[in-house]
Amino acid sequence: MKKLLLETRPQFLILSVILAFLGTAIAWYDGSFNFGYALLAATGLLLAHISVNTLNDYFDYKSGVDFNTKRTPFSGGSGFLPSGILSSTQVFWLGTGSLLLAIPIGVFFIIDKGWQLLPLLIVAVICVVLYTPLILKTYWPEWAPGLGLGILPVLGMYFIQTGEYNLPVFIASVPSGILVHNLLLINEFPDVEADRKYGRKTTPITIGLSKASLFYSVMTIAVYVWVIIFVIAAIMPVYCLLAILTLPFAIKAIRGSMRYDDLNLLVPALGSNVLVVLITQLLLGIGYILAGVL
Repeated sequence: MKKLLLETRPQFLILSVILAFLGTAIAWYDGSFNFGYALLAATGLLLAHISVNTLNDYFDYKSGVDFNTKRTPFSGGSGFLPSGILSSTQVFWLGTGSLLLAIPIGVFFIIDKGWQLLPLLIVAVICVVLYTPLILKTYWPEWAPGLGLGILPVLGMYFIQTGEYNLPVFIASVPSGILVHNLLLINEFPDVEADRKYGRKTTPITIGLSKASLFYSVMTIAVYVWVIIFVIAAIMPVYCLLAILTLPFAIKAIRGSMRYDDLNLLVPALGSNVLVVLITQLLLGIGYILAGVL
């Protein structure tokens, strides 16, 4: 059980908890909150995230890319399959079982809150199941995690509380999409040679590491510009400007991404980027809570 738990990469599952918090915080700010629904929906999101992590490991192992990856604390998978700690069958059923457990939760909310949740869940499942075996072999695959594990969870958590979508919550979800997109983007830097060998078309492969570093930098800065613009426009609460506090980590990540040729400098950048992804979204959620309280 301990090995199966570690295979889920629990340190990265924090992202799902924060996404659930952000979407629920926005709904609470708008006057809707049900703790039981929030907990159940967060559980479903966590199960889906576990499925993403483990099925990615499974498909990476089956393709052979796992044996050529430069594993770091932030990229390259768990390493449990190449080392023989777990079998591919165990990991496959862990991922599949987690997804199957998440589906009844989604069905419950579709019945209770409305069919409008169904398209969101279908797209999310497609992103989970097809990302490694198919989407990674198309140009600019990073859109899928940005959508499936960024924008859609925030929208879904909001819908489960309110029974509707609206423009302000979509605007609030866009930073999550960019941040998760960038999480995958920069984590692909160490794996360019291995990914290219196995037919993947990640952005660092298709446009080169230098341009990918520039793309990552622009997208990272875009998160802060986006928040500032929509705070000025009074669509996001002024307390969301707390998200700017992560800018020093973002600058460190950007500088490190430009040294993609030196793994000793790139790995700390990956760590800084993780902090940007998690803390920025956490601060956005806190911003909505503060705006509702003060």
